[in-house]
Amino acid sequence: MRSVRSRAALGATVVVAVALIGAGLAVLLVLRANLTDQAGLQAEVVAREVAGQLALDVPYDRLEMHDEEEHPVQVTDEDGRVVAVSEDLEAVSGTGTDRGAPVPSPAAGGSTGSGDDDRHDDDDRAPGRGEVGSGDPDFGNGTATVDGDTADYRFASVRATTSAGVTLTVHAGAPLAAEQEAVGSVRGAMLTGLPVLLLVVAGATWLVTRRALRPVEGIRREMAAITASEDLSRRVPEPGSRDEIARLARTTNETLTALEASVDRQRRFVADASHELRSPIASLRTQLEVGAAHPELLDVPGAVADTVRLQALAADLLLLARLDAGERPGRRTLDPGALVREEVSQRTGDRIPVAVSVPDSGVSEVVGSRGQLARVIGNLLDNAERHAHSAVTVSVRGGRGGVVIAVTDDGAGVPPQERERIFERFVRLDDARSRDEGGAGLGLAIARDVAVRHGGRLTVSGVREGGARFELWLPTAG
Repeated sequence: MRSVRSRAALGATVVVAVALIGAGLAVLLVLRANLTDQAGLQAEVVAREVAGQLALDVPYDRLEMHDEEEHPVQVTDEDGRVVAVSEDLEAVSGTGTDRGAPVPSPAAGGSTGSGDDDRHDDDDRAPGRGEVGSGDPDFGNGTATVDGDTADYRFASVRATTSAGVTLTVHAGAPLAAEQEAVGSVRGAMLTGLPVLLLVVAGATWLVTRRALRPVEGIRREMAAITASEDLSRRVPEPGSRDEIARLARTTNETLTALEASVDRQRRFVADASHELRSPIASLRTQLEVGAAHPELLDVPGAVADTVRLQALAADLLLLARLDAGERPGRRTLDPGALVREEVSQRTGDRIPVAVSVPDSGVSEVVGSRGQLARVIGNLLDNAERHAHSAVTVSVRGGRGGVVIAVTDDGAGVPPQERERIFERFVRLDDARSRDEGGAGLGLAIARDVAVRHGGRLTVSGVREGGARFELWLPTAG
C-alpha cells in the first residue's frame, strides 16, 4: 500500500463497509422489532377475544377460535393445567406448558361434559359475568405444532376471571413466518448488494483520487527533471483549480524562484569575491617577484598595504559567510553611546576628524554582539571618511521605540534611485574610483545584514546642506 490512491480507496471502502454494516444491522433490528410487535398485537387481539368469552362463562368446548391454524390458542388454569386448546393444536412451547390436549378441571368455571349443557338448560337464567384482565399482556416467543406443521409464533398471554372466581390464562399465538421471511429477504439483499456497493465505492475512490493526484504526479516529474538538469529556471505546472494542489504548485514555484535567486547571488558572490581577491594577490605577487629579483626595488609599504587589504577582504568574506549560515548575534546588553565613543577613539588615522554627539544620559541600552555592532559603526564611518569633503559627524539619540545611531558626511550624497542598491554586495557607485580608494563594496552590505539580524534596520537619506546620512535603528533592551 505505498500508493496514496490505494490507501485512499482502501480507507474509503473500510469506512463505507463499517457504516453500511452498522446501518444494515440497525435496519434489521428495527424491522424485526416492528414485525414482532405487529405479530404480538395480533396475538393479543385473539387472546382478548377468547378471554372475553371465558369471562362470559362460555364453556370450553364452545369457545369460538377463528383462524385456528394461524392463531393457535391454549387456555390454562391457575394450576397450569390445560383446560382448552384450539383445534388441531398438537404441541406448544413458550406458554409455560407444552401440552396440546386439555385436562378436565372440575374447578373451572365451565366443563367439557354434560354439566355445561345442564347449566345452559336452566330456565331463563342469564349467564354469569366474569372479568378480563385490563393490564398489559405478557409476550413471548415459542413454537406450536398445528396439524403436523411446526412453526414459530409470538404468544400473548391474557388473564380472565369467570363469574365463579376461577382465573384462567389465555395463550394466543401469531405466526412469525412473515417476520422471518421479511428479515431474511432484507438480509439477503444486503449481503448481495454490500460487496457490489463496496466495489463501486473502491473503484470510484480510486478514479477520483487518481484524477485529483494527477497534477501532483506532474509536479513530481518536473521536480525530478529540474533536479536532474540542475536548471532552476524551470517551473512546475500549476493547475487551474484553486485547491490545495494548486497552492502546493504555487508554493513550489515560489521556492524555486527563491532558490534560483539564492544560487544566482551565491554565484555572483563567488565571482565577485574571486575578482576582488585576484587584484591584491596579483599585486602582492608582482611586488614579491620584483623584490626577489631586485631587492632594491621591493615596495615594502605597497606590499604591506596589499596584505592589509587582502586581510580585510578575507575578514569581510568570512563574516558574510557566517551571516549567510545563520549565525545569531550575541545577547549582551550594550550602551550604544559608550560603544560609539570607544569606536571613534580608536580611529587615529582618519583623514577628517569625527565629531561625536552623544548625550550624557537618557539613551537606552541595546542587546546584541559588541563586535558586530562595532563593525557596523566602523563601516559607516569608513564610508563617510571616503566620501566627505570636510566633516563627519556621528550622533546617538533615542527615538521610535529604540536607539538611532546616525553617521553624516558632507560629501556628494547618494542619488535617491541608488539608495537601496548601495547595500548590495560588491556594489560601488563610482566605478571610475580606484579599488584602493573605494574598497570592495562589502562594508554597507555587511552593515545592513548585521542590523537586520539584530532586529534593527539601516537606511540612508540626504542632507539639506548636501551629503549623506546613514541611520542605524536598534530596538532597546527588553
